[in-house]
Amino acid sequence: MINSPNNKPTVLKVAVTVTFIAGLACAPLAIAQEHEHGGDAAASKEVTGEVVDMMCYVDHNAIGEKHGQSCGAKCIKSGGPVGIVSEGKAYLVVGEHKPINDQLAEYCGKNITVKGKLAERGGIAMIENAAVVKK
Repeated sequence: MINSPNNKPTVLKVAVTVTFIAGLACAPLAIAQEHEHGGDAAASKEVTGEVVDMMCYVDHNAIGEKHGQSCGAKCIKSGGPVGIVSEGKAYLVVGEHKPINDQLAEYCGKNITVKGKLAERGGIAMIENAAVVKK
């Protein structure tokens, strides 16, 4: 394929092939670097709303301090997804590539402010690298 009619590779064909292979090899590294370091400071967002156990919230609209401090906090502590509902929109809340359930369980059913990177895909909104904002 990269051989000329006399079965010797041409310099141009070799250079193009090497450049293409190097580009393919480096692309995942560039994507990983972008993912790890955010890359988009404008996506940082502060959200104030009620901390909810996402399973109960999505399944049967369970909100409020009564549910939050009984069932919701238990579900969050046992590893269920945690979110925050603000102005009718629900956000999944995660730490830096890991759950932050232990930090948020005590706030279930209460309003707090979290700050982190906003990411949205397929109708799901998420605040990642989230931290509770102390006011």
